[in-house]
Amino acid sequence: MTVPIPRPGKIVCVGLNYKDHADEQGAELPTAPLLFAKFTTALGGPGDPIVIPSHVTKCDYEAELGVVIGSAVKNVSKENALEAVAGYLVANDVSARDLQFADGQWTRGKSPDTFCPVGPLVAAADVGDPHALGIRAILNGETVQDSTTANLIFGIDEIVSYISRTSTLEAGDLILTGTPAGVGVFREPQRLLRPGDEIRIEIDRVGSLTNPVVTES
Repeated sequence: MTVPIPRPGKIVCVGLNYKDHADEQGAELPTAPLLFAKFTTALGGPGDPIVIPSHVTKCDYEAELGVVIGSAVKNVSKENALEAVAGYLVANDVSARDLQFADGQWTRGKSPDTFCPVGPLVAAADVGDPHALGIRAILNGETVQDSTTANLIFGIDEIVSYISRTSTLEAGDLILTGTPAGVGVFREPQRLLRPGDEIRIEIDRVGSLTNPVVTES
């Protein structure tokens, strides 16, 4: 299916942005948003397969609220930051944990082709308060993540303001805001994505995103 946004100039992601996700891995809470990037070639849409590369052994899911920027901002204040948001979408920050942890930085492990399925896109005015949305991941019918954006450590306004201090945010840019507890690599036993799986992400008032998982041929 079609990706619901044109290819953004950049995809900026926030790590460790839910307290319960930090707790499940024994990490200290960050004192500022922890930023990393995904390459735009990772984008996919609803129904598109997540393709696990042949050399990846630990493929994981991450339910996330995506933020689409509607107008260019630089050094925007926290108080005015939400004015730059055009809409929100459901996102899955699919992660190759073996590559991510081996590298010590996250770009390669977060950026394989198909590792950023997103959609649908809903106008910001139709969503209302982005900090009061239930967010869930459902793997083969089993709920594996179940939280709310009220548990974000850094809110959408703070994230947009923080990023804009360093980099101009342009119309169409995509921000992924972090994932709650329940990701596969930190479950006991681990529950990682395998060919034949179906992963569904749901966010209240935004919608749902379902993708099958396949292996690279």
